[in-house]
Amino acid sequence: TLFRSLLDGGGCCRYSEDGDNMEPAAQDWLRWDRNPKTLEIVKRLVDNGNTEELQVAFGSRMEFGTAGLRAAMGAGTSRMNDLTIIQTTQGFCRYLEKNFDSLKKRGVVIGYDARAHPESGGSSKRFARLAAAVFISQGVSVYLFSNITPTPFVPYAVSHLNLCAGIMVTASHNPKQDNGYKVYWENGAQIISPHDKGIAEAIDANLEPWPKVWDEDLIDSSPLLQDPYSSINKDYFEDLQTYCFHRGLNKESKLKFVHTSVHGVGHEFVQSAFKAFDFEPPLAVAEQKDPDPEFPTVKYPNPEEGKGVLTLSFDLANKEGARIILANDPDADRLAVAEKQESGEWKVFSGNELGAILGWWLFTCWKQQNPDPGAIKDVYMLSSTVSSKILRAIALKEGFHFEETLTGFKWMGNRANQLIDQGKTVLFAFEEAIGYMCCPFVLDKDGVSAAAITAELAAFLDTKNVTLNQQLNTIYKEYGYHITKASYFICYNPVTIKSLFDDLRNYDGKNCYPKSCGRFEVSGVRDLTTGYDSSQPDKKAILPTSKSSQMITFTFANGGVATMRTSGTEPKIKYYAELCVPPGNSDFNQLKSELNDLVDMIEEHFFQPVKNNLRAKIGRA
Repeated sequence: TLFRSLLDGGGCCRYSEDGDNMEPAAQDWLRWDRNPKTLEIVKRLVDNGNTEELQVAFGSRMEFGTAGLRAAMGAGTSRMNDLTIIQTTQGFCRYLEKNFDSLKKRGVVIGYDARAHPESGGSSKRFARLAAAVFISQGVSVYLFSNITPTPFVPYAVSHLNLCAGIMVTASHNPKQDNGYKVYWENGAQIISPHDKGIAEAIDANLEPWPKVWDEDLIDSSPLLQDPYSSINKDYFEDLQTYCFHRGLNKESKLKFVHTSVHGVGHEFVQSAFKAFDFEPPLAVAEQKDPDPEFPTVKYPNPEEGKGVLTLSFDLANKEGARIILANDPDADRLAVAEKQESGEWKVFSGNELGAILGWWLFTCWKQQNPDPGAIKDVYMLSSTVSSKILRAIALKEGFHFEETLTGFKWMGNRANQLIDQGKTVLFAFEEAIGYMCCPFVLDKDGVSAAAITAELAAFLDTKNVTLNQQLNTIYKEYGYHITKASYFICYNPVTIKSLFDDLRNYDGKNCYPKSCGRFEVSGVRDLTTGYDSSQPDKKAILPTSKSSQMITFTFANGGVATMRTSGTEPKIKYYAELCVPPGNSDFNQLKSELNDLVDMIEEHFFQPVKNNLRAKIGRA
């Protein structure tokens, strides 16, 4: 597979290199496509002999992975459109039939966000309806949401209604021209291998559209179609109420919150979450409250990018005297939080910082509900291997279990499910990319529940005259400072990416990883691409390995840890660095300076951006 940019700055996806199949693929397209807009685009390309554009559209096919699909909307096999959605769903349907005798009866759930691409006639809603038509044409029950929903409602519905699978049509926080197709298994977690390979093979075996799948009227008149919108809305917020621990305090709280859904789906649902916790509704950023597929007020609809996305939120909060800002990404599965400091400056918490505060809070609430000291032996928290190790430090001191997984909530969701099946309590899971699982009735990141729980935590601290940032520092003083820094370089050339990681594996001679990075001594190396781990007696990594993605973690003698990895959905090489020190070492500025020096050395010696022609993230400092 390789990474290929579809449009300048646009969506990227993983592709199979099958450029030789461009011509037959285009011919098949002309026979099979019934969307007048994409059909006309391809006819025009063929008539004009535009081989360059045809190569972009048909030189590759989107490859179905554990993250499903994500690419730009438009014509051709390399893009998200009516035909590729039908083909993907046909393959998924056949794969499910093979795995579940009960598929027709139990059925699947399908949700969607508000994305749309007028030029190609594609939209999340249309893609969801076509997916529903595929299943209904095969006699499978379909729970199709009648309106936009947050992504976490799909895994919730899978578990809650005991369905075989779920599909969410969304590209989350990607640029506006992108869309995606995310898949959940019967356990309510995202799929992991080998399901991705099995589904990909089934897609390739079912490319020609089946009879009736283009017939949207089929689903409206079918007794197999059900709308779970009202019941799931009701049941989700009822379940959420069990995670409200200070209802009386919430009712009385004078703390003001601003919320933005960044032109996505989150507004209505976060309002409902606040209501479920007996809060006054948060102040909504009017310009960003309603869904808008153009995302007109932001360059990137990703709250992870920080202050640039929150400009309008700061303006509203300053005007209304609100101290806390809650920001969801467009499909409301992530949450960013900002707090006004005494200086008047706004602090945007990193995913790791908010993970520390939420982890501390959920453990504190659990402890109050469970005074029996023996109960802690069955309590777990999880985080991904590139996230802060702060939960490990809290777990060591408090006595609960901490586990790390590979990157992504598919791993944390599946591991949480295993633990719950064993009778364990999973209190919390998080990843540094502002993803939090605060309530295990959703086995995925959930920005709706996280917003309400963060609000309660902030309101509780406010009664003690403590801010979120002050509490974060208290956590660090008690459990040890964990200072993190993460960023990325952009690289569109897969050969360069492979070469960069191969150079690291042969840095000090053949098969010899770096022994130092500038003035910093390397004390350990774990390579989850090759399966090597210097810290294990047999030198074999414990976490699962994957040859299809690059990921190396370096441990340093000064307590630093740094992971370099490729992105599964974007042309980025990411890095995550953390300095972990035991309690008592509280010179924050000195520690921060040390981490900055380490990151500078990693960029200079390990990334070698000039030699490798890498483009740095804008404003990464």
